[in-house]
Amino acid sequence: MSLSIFLLWIVSIPLLVHSDTAQPRGLLISCGSSEKQTMPETNLTYIPDDGFVFVGNKTSLNQTGLLPILSTLRYFPQRSARKFCYTFQVVKGGKYLVRTIYYYGGFDGGKEPPVFDQIVGGTKWSTVNTTEDYANGLCSYYEIIVGAHLKTLSVCLARNGHTAKDSSPFISAIELLTLEDSMYNATDFNRLALVTVARTSFGSEDSISFPDDPYYRFWQPFTDDNDNDYEVVSSQTKVTTSDFWNKPPEGIFMNAIAAGEGKTLELTWPPGSLPATKYHISLYFQDNRPAGDDASRVFTVAINGKTFYNNLKVSTDGVSIYSPGWPLSGETQISLTPDDESSAGPLINAGEVYQILPFGRRTLTREVGVMQELARSFDNPPADWAGDPCLPKANSWTGVTCSEKDMVTRITSVDLRNMGIGGTLFPSINNLTELHHLWLVGNNISGSIPDMSSLRQLETLHLENNSFTGEIPESLGRLPNLREVFLENNNLEGSIPSNLVDKKGLTLQVSPGNSLST
Repeated sequence: MSLSIFLLWIVSIPLLVHSDTAQPRGLLISCGSSEKQTMPETNLTYIPDDGFVFVGNKTSLNQTGLLPILSTLRYFPQRSARKFCYTFQVVKGGKYLVRTIYYYGGFDGGKEPPVFDQIVGGTKWSTVNTTEDYANGLCSYYEIIVGAHLKTLSVCLARNGHTAKDSSPFISAIELLTLEDSMYNATDFNRLALVTVARTSFGSEDSISFPDDPYYRFWQPFTDDNDNDYEVVSSQTKVTTSDFWNKPPEGIFMNAIAAGEGKTLELTWPPGSLPATKYHISLYFQDNRPAGDDASRVFTVAINGKTFYNNLKVSTDGVSIYSPGWPLSGETQISLTPDDESSAGPLINAGEVYQILPFGRRTLTREVGVMQELARSFDNPPADWAGDPCLPKANSWTGVTCSEKDMVTRITSVDLRNMGIGGTLFPSINNLTELHHLWLVGNNISGSIPDMSSLRQLETLHLENNSFTGEIPESLGRLPNLREVFLENNNLEGSIPSNLVDKKGLTLQVSPGNSLST
């Protein structure tokens, strides 16, 4: 689900918060830009996306009044590629908020934005559909909180069945923000991620963001179309939020919405109808009255008629309650019902709702590293050779086939016939121990054939019509399942290993084009 941002500088939007020249921890990236861009009023600086992605085209929008990061974009017209990935260096085990921002602007001459998927790591995150926002003069952003399973984190775009044939996936900006270890730690980020549904400051008139929130989260004002009976109240005491595990900004406790004494506070929040699944919910409260007041503020929190927290006592120090996996479906109704002896009505300051996204299979870490090294050692690899090589299955790398037997996915075949690839075959290919087939026919790969003694599952090896030099590794003859070796039309020399010549059931072709002897 998308969240909307107004475009014009004169409109109050989350990106336009007053700050000094400090930057949040992480990366702010303007896609398609060739130079740094500084946001008006905030002085936040976004860097170009060069170096994080190696495919796609840059373009600028000829439209006045746009925020700088919306004035350029990168689009991906390559139709054969299965995905297009940005790759970021991260701390393995770290926790990150990823925000992608989209503004179409008719860059391709069309009238409606293309629809496509976005992928984080090897898991489909969501479908990007900004049609409604764009029609209303808005851009859209999507957020997800993920744990880094590797030393790199990929954010990818991919065509799907709804992507028009004459359109291309695109992106305006990406933000990768570092979170503290304690934040959202009731979630097992080894197997789950949190997709932002809503993050709301109920009593605020304006959005709260950086620098008030050093993690650059957007806390949006609450809008209520149901004309519920409540008032906005201001806090008389300051709340120190450093001990709150989600690290909310102090600003969310400055105001609240409250019902009168003895009345129930009813809210429809978050807005819209939610798909039936589990959600991470965090709610924040503070008694707005002066410290030392003996009066009590106690109420029960219910969501869709089910008790979420019973007899919550709210103090001037502030309190948060949460559920790491609460089922929701359709419209959500929150009810705050006062205790019979409570001397003040219920109130609420802020709330967060995230859809829980299970991560599927993972490609074996070692093999991901091998494929990344291969991509770097090849000249002109396929456009989709970035991100996870196997996952999602529909978006695996061109020419790469993977196993599906276990939760840990393994690479079983690499087939890059006649792809116009140069460079060398990196020695770490020897670590793809589940590889059954390696076909690099008809390219311009040079250098020596590396040791492959660990590839005991290898059945077919086709390296013909390349520029390999040096000798044939003797270790090939010791591979128990090898039945085809094609090496003709290279620049190999020396003698053919006898264990290859004598291997039963092996089809061996080494000529013409080499200087080999038996």
